[in-house]
Amino acid sequence: MAPAADREGYWGPPTSTLEWCEENYAVSYYIAEFWNTVSNLIFIVPPVYGAIQTYKDGLEKRYLAAYLCLTAVGLGSWCFHMTLKYEMQLLDELPMIYSCCVFVYCLYECFKYKNTVNYPLLFLLITYSFVVSIVYLNLKEPVFHQIMYGTLVSIIVLRSVYIVLWVYPWLRGLGYTSLTVFLMGFFLWNVDNIFCDKLRALREKMPPVVGAVTQFHAWWHILTGLGSYLHILLSLYTRTLFLKHRPKVKFVFGIWPVLLVEPPKKL
Repeated sequence: MAPAADREGYWGPPTSTLEWCEENYAVSYYIAEFWNTVSNLIFIVPPVYGAIQTYKDGLEKRYLAAYLCLTAVGLGSWCFHMTLKYEMQLLDELPMIYSCCVFVYCLYECFKYKNTVNYPLLFLLITYSFVVSIVYLNLKEPVFHQIMYGTLVSIIVLRSVYIVLWVYPWLRGLGYTSLTVFLMGFFLWNVDNIFCDKLRALREKMPPVVGAVTQFHAWWHILTGLGSYLHILLSLYTRTLFLKHRPKVKFVFGIWPVLLVEPPKKL
């Protein structure tokens, strides 16, 4: 691993409207921000497994879409941090909006009969996605995207809190863990932005592997990836309970949570 400093690399000068605190091409000539790139695996591998399990269990396709949307965010973020190109930045940021819209739809449709479609909500979320996309493509202002994304996250949080407080209180552990992990990631995202100069100076004095621990934007990926995945589990758990299924959270290798859903008992 090379010393911590920005370098020239395979993808050329950045064209994105954002750059993060990780030193460019410090680890690999082919990856602009190595740790910010590989940390996206948490957005990719577990949701793919979740999508496969959802398909096998014969659950509603919107939850399959939720898992795949989370995977799309991870793939887009991988491409963005690997290249720091503006086109790849859009491949990261716009799917964040679209995936949250899918999460909102799933969460607000948890207590509806099967095979129903909420067309007004669907129209509202599609319109929101379309308007945000058009405005952002013309405005090219990251703060606008962050506000629009934060609005959707706030809606998701409020609905989740309502469910774990008033409907299924035994899901508080899952709901609060998802929220806490996400907020921890948001905290580290801000630390990475505010104290970037100090973090870079600190890395110059540390062994490369140890310095990698201070890549807080990578931790943002890890924590928000886990938080988003747990949110889908919460939403799917809520939905399957309402449909009288028998959901159970189990841990792969004793570490990673997955949801196994058994059909309703036959009377």
